[in-house]
Order: sequence, then structure tokens, then C-alpha cells
Amino acid sequence: MSSPDPHALAEQGPDEHGREPHDGENSAGHSADHGAEQADGPPDVRRTRNPGGSARRGPVIAVTGAASGVGAALVTRLAASEEVKQVVAIDERRGDCADAQWHLLDVRDPAIAEKLRGADVVVHLALDLDLETDPAARTAYNVRGTQTVLTAAAAAGVHRVVLCTSAMVYGALPDNDIPLSEDAELRATAEATGVGDLLEIERLGRRAPRAHPGLNVTVVRPAVLVGGTDTALTRYFESPRLLVVAGSRPTWQFCHVEDLVSALEYAALEKVEGELAVGCEGWLEQEEVEELSGIRRMELPSAVALGAAARLHRIGLTPSPAGDLAYTMHPWVVSVSGLHAAGWRPRWTNEEVLAELLQEVAGRHTVAGRRLGRKDATAAGAAGATVALLGAAAAIRAARRRRGI
Repeated sequence: MSSPDPHALAEQGPDEHGREPHDGENSAGHSADHGAEQADGPPDVRRTRNPGGSARRGPVIAVTGAASGVGAALVTRLAASEEVKQVVAIDERRGDCADAQWHLLDVRDPAIAEKLRGADVVVHLALDLDLETDPAARTAYNVRGTQTVLTAAAAAGVHRVVLCTSAMVYGALPDNDIPLSEDAELRATAEATGVGDLLEIERLGRRAPRAHPGLNVTVVRPAVLVGGTDTALTRYFESPRLLVVAGSRPTWQFCHVEDLVSALEYAALEKVEGELAVGCEGWLEQEEVEELSGIRRMELPSAVALGAAARLHRIGLTPSPAGDLAYTMHPWVVSVSGLHAAGWRPRWTNEEVLAELLQEVAGRHTVAGRRLGRKDATAAGAAGATVALLGAAAAIRAARRRRGI
């Protein structure tokens, strides 16, 4: 567990008596972990946050995974909203938002129940979907963390938990409707990175209201997420050639992080509920993606592509299992009708998100999910992605033999 960020504390400045806040205290000198009964802070704190002098009305919203990524962006947005009374931020380290009340702990710690006391809504974003994380450790963190948060929320009297998974849980299959309705059957398998964890999180979310009457669960499922993210699907666009499996029908629907954050805000403010997909309007066909990106395709037979991906992952040379390829082969475009009915609209188009993604990955070189150096990337452009990766694998094995590994 990381210690509180001294810079974040320093930014708060001295209190009205000229006393600097100690580690773990807010600017009023009260402990940041003093319990949810202090969630609003004393009147002087409320006046500081509300220059007009009146206390904000609205829910107290807790966010896990609050120090970075989507969680940090959501905390900042909620803290600035006049519709939110108080933001409780939970993570293992302190984030940058000084207007939130911070609690530093692992979400698997049962002590989180005390930190949630007084909250109306919890948005659970403390997930590890890193490609490089050991799969067993990733699952242990994601599943146990979600179990603990749901149980703790119920014990603390929270009435709504918002979970964020992915539209990948619908599965990428050749017979999928385009677009899939939000209530479509979840037909994904655990063969792609992190999808098994997301399916288990969804199962826990469905079961929680039965186990804890009075607790409601809303699930938000973004399409391909872009904006400071690193996934098997964003790495697809780092390749010198876009791998296309012969006979497949790829379709692409993106979701910018900013749009996901605004959708999560809708859910946290209880403007929507149930199971919701979020993404840009419509989708792009593979030919449109190639034209917009300027990256040419390399088409391979299904047996070759899937077989090579499975072998390379099995010997540990690529982080992505063969199951990730399905999401570049078959459609999994989703309808966002639930959010639309509540008045939400995405600010980003698929074309705009793709352009930002290409800008983000510029200079990175990836083949089959494995990041390459500049020399390897040049070879990949000349010889084809699969051949280059197999050559790199052979070179690595030869080097290991020379070193006696």
C-alpha cells in the first residue's frame, strides 16, 4: 500500500489557524479516514467548497480505483458537479483531486465497509486488466475486490453500486446482430484477456441484489476504450499491418474515456439503471478503418492466424491469448439505447476516436500483441507480421540457449 502523496497534502495549504495538515488529514485538520459520518466535513469545509455558503444537495458518491485512469477522471468530474454532495475517493494511493475525501486501502480489505458508511452510491473501478499482469493474480484481485465492495456496500447501507465491465462480455461471434441490444445474451468465453474476470464480475453483480435486498446494481459496458489505455485491441493499431483473418467480418466501435466518464456520472446520479452499453454512434467497417488509418492489411487463413497466436502465447512470447483475435474478426457492436433514452449523447465519433488512438500509438511497434524494438519493427514491415514475430521468437530462443537459460 502506498503512502499518501505529500504534494497533494501540500496543495491543500494551512487551515484557518495556520496549521499545516498532517498526513491523512484534510485541509480542516480532520482525518481523511475518520469515517463516513465526517463525509461532508464541518460547515467551514462546506463553505470552502461552496463559495455561496450553502451546502450542496445530492448524493454522496464513493469511487474505487480513484487515483488514476477512468477513476481519477470521474472523481474530478463528480467533485466539480453541483449535483453531488460529496465524493469519497478510495485507492491504495492518494490522487490529485483535493476536493474529494480520500481513504487509502486495498479494495479487498473488509475495512472498506466503514469507509463506505454514509455513501449513497459506489462506483467500482478498481480493476486490473493489464496485459502484463499474471492472469491468476489479476483474477484474484478483480473478483475478490468486487466481492468485497458489493458486500461492504450492502453492510454500509449503500443503495446502489455501479460496475464497469466491457461490451466484450457479449462475445465476438459471426452471427451477432449489428448492433447487439443491451439485453442480448452474454456469449463471451474466458479465452480473451480479462474477459473471464468481467463475466464473473457481472455474475456477482446480478447475484448481489438477491443476496442483499435493497442493493441495486447498474452495469456499464464500454466498447473499445481509447484515451490513455493499453489493451490488446488498442495494440492492434500499433502493428505495421492490420491482421485480417480470411473470411471474417471485423467491425469497429470505439468509446472515448471522456464519454465513459460522462456515462458513469449518469449512472452515479441515478439518471439511468440496469445494464447499459456505452460507445460512439454506429460503427466502422474494416475497409473504412484501413482507409482512415492508412495502414494496409495482411490477410491470413484462420487456422494459421489462430494457431500462431495460440503457440506464441503458450510459450510466453505474446501477452495476448488467441481468444483476443476473435474481437478483431467478428462483430460486437452494441446499441446505446439505454443511455440515449435518458438524454445522454457521446461527444466523440468513431472517426475522431480512431484518429486520437492513432496519434497515441504513433512510434510504438507491436506484432501479435508483443511490443517490438525499432529494428524488429522494420523487419515486420518488410516481411509480414507473423513471419517477423516467429523470427523474433526463434532469435529469443537461440539467445536463451547461448546464455544457458
